[in-house]
Amino acid sequence: MELTWHGHSTWHVTVGDTDLLIDPFFDNPKTDLEPSDVETPDCVLLTHGHADHIAHAGEFSDATLVATPELVSYCEDEFGFEDAVGGMGMNLGGTVECGDAYVTMVRADHTNGIMTEYDVDAGMPAGFVISDEHPHDAGPDATTLYNAGDTALMSEMRDVIGDYLEPDAAIVPIGDHFTMGTQQAAVAVDWLDVDHALPQHYDTFPPIETDPEEFAEYVDDAEVHILEGDESIELES
Repeated sequence: MELTWHGHSTWHVTVGDTDLLIDPFFDNPKTDLEPSDVETPDCVLLTHGHADHIAHAGEFSDATLVATPELVSYCEDEFGFEDAVGGMGMNLGGTVECGDAYVTMVRADHTNGIMTEYDVDAGMPAGFVISDEHPHDAGPDATTLYNAGDTALMSEMRDVIGDYLEPDAAIVPIGDHFTMGTQQAAVAVDWLDVDHALPQHYDTFPPIETDPEEFAEYVDDAEVHILEGDESIELES
């Protein structure tokens, strides 16, 4: 499994021959890319409907959309998506097959309104657990990634995601103000019992400027990978 961080919460994840793009937002200081520089992935995964997570989703409307039914409906109307996983999106607790990847939608503690002329309810905010094996059947050789999306620290990380879905690596927000900060994100990593941790959602705007090295200092048992913008890492179980 290969991970590439394009700044903020935008990730390109390759599982086998399947390319996933998470929360496309390229107006951030960590990337030199424009959306047009990125090939259309097989699937676009959206954790929630805030502008800094869906701003460039429409540039990839030929991909299969993975999001809540409410957010799928909005993206069909606004961005022209015609194909959604399951025909209607998915919801918390569900697992869908996206090519060579299995994607499980999990809870995130956040908000999810889309503030336009008419306020839109985009359903529940979410995180994603992505694996090369189905979580019900995953063996010791499975490679599993948890992307927490925008979230506060929540006990579900310890009791469900870490204990049941058993990710090898976690991508967690560290910018504070809108999400966890560095200390709470480190607690999340500990609760998840992962081997690898990667920070996201920081340094994009003044309220979320922070030092990722501080996050790394708070993490006890996982290896922390602080990527530069558009940098890739290979993840193994």
